[in-house]
Amino acid sequence: MKTAASESLFEKAKLLIPGGVNSPVRAFKAVGGSPLFIQKAKGAYLWDVDGNRYIDYIGSWGPIILGHADTSVVKAVKRQLEKGSSYGAPTELEVQLAEEVCRAFPSIEKVRFVSSGTEAVMGAVRAARGFTGRKKIIKFDGCYHGHADHLLVKAGSGAATLGQPDSAGVPEEFVSHTLIARYNDLASVEALFQKIPGQIAAVLIEPIVGNMGVILPRGNFLSRLRDLCHRQKALLIFDEVMTGFRVAYGGVQELYGIQPDLTCLGKIIGGGFPVGAYGGKKEIMSVVAPEGPVYQAGTLSGNPVAMVAGLVTLQILKKKNPYPELNKRTQKLTQGLEEAARTSAVSVKLGRAGSMFTLFFADKEIIDADSARSCDTKRFANFFQGMLREGIYWPPAQFEAAFLSVEHSERDVERTIGAAKNVLAVLH
Repeated sequence: MKTAASESLFEKAKLLIPGGVNSPVRAFKAVGGSPLFIQKAKGAYLWDVDGNRYIDYIGSWGPIILGHADTSVVKAVKRQLEKGSSYGAPTELEVQLAEEVCRAFPSIEKVRFVSSGTEAVMGAVRAARGFTGRKKIIKFDGCYHGHADHLLVKAGSGAATLGQPDSAGVPEEFVSHTLIARYNDLASVEALFQKIPGQIAAVLIEPIVGNMGVILPRGNFLSRLRDLCHRQKALLIFDEVMTGFRVAYGGVQELYGIQPDLTCLGKIIGGGFPVGAYGGKKEIMSVVAPEGPVYQAGTLSGNPVAMVAGLVTLQILKKKNPYPELNKRTQKLTQGLEEAARTSAVSVKLGRAGSMFTLFFADKEIIDADSARSCDTKRFANFFQGMLREGIYWPPAQFEAAFLSVEHSERDVERTIGAAKNVLAVLH
């Protein structure tokens, strides 16, 4: 691999940008080495500034389900750019995309577009508090919901422990209303409701986790959580920023037949452009300004370029329904990775939901944050570097999801499995 140009850019970037990157995981601190600076992308491939080509399994962390620079999306964006990139005023595109989102998610009757997943979750939590008149929220250890102050919280020593700030610059008072439960453990949620009855506004969850690696809900965990929130008169918020339109057109809600009170979306609904959304039943969303007293605003919310890119993406997904083939191809890849690990006597566990997956370097099944923390992160770092040398661009952290697009071919999958065999054999 040639890396001189990327290394030079990284040294320059560190003088101008904190850590040389605009999002921490890009710095490769979890896997070692210097990050690669990408020059272009097309289909399933990335090219860096040194001219190296990679099969891309990041896909901008999920939204590039149609592949990079999809022809239809690019044409639509170009047409919109000729009309202007931002107005600060309503457009028909916002209404059209809202219609598509509400059709796909029956739990969403009204939706508010924002500019990121973080904003979407912030808006949903604020709406939940405004609607219920309660202050406390429950989140799950290991689930990431953006970098809002009240959501950057560690688990503490137990399920009933109040969270402590997970970042410098976040006062303890900001997270004093955020409680931590254990994913896949309903008893930990029930204990919190029992401890402070009548005070919890909402339970916030990634229904299928993607931010500590892909972890599926076990048994009837989600349906029982839905029932518990209903009994306690607390709202259930599904953070489907990653899974919405990715694991199925209607997200986790379609797969499991469970309707939350509020849903957070992002990633794919912008077709690769910055976007987010939150929505739910009319009576809940009607508390949002200007209809109600819960204030939330954004100059670039409903940006026409992001709206048209998302609208075209969703229309293609709805018309072509690539999910069966995407799932089949992802299954072939993950089975090949597991077989390569077995052949090399390297212990791995696989988490997969549709076309998103994680290869955990672990000896036991990954069901929550505690089991995820048992992974061999050093071995993963070696795997990552080995795959990079083989021309495979993997997520640069053990606790992230990898993604396939419709542009990943059978040949790409076979080449990736072959690369994994080479790398895993060396790891053993």
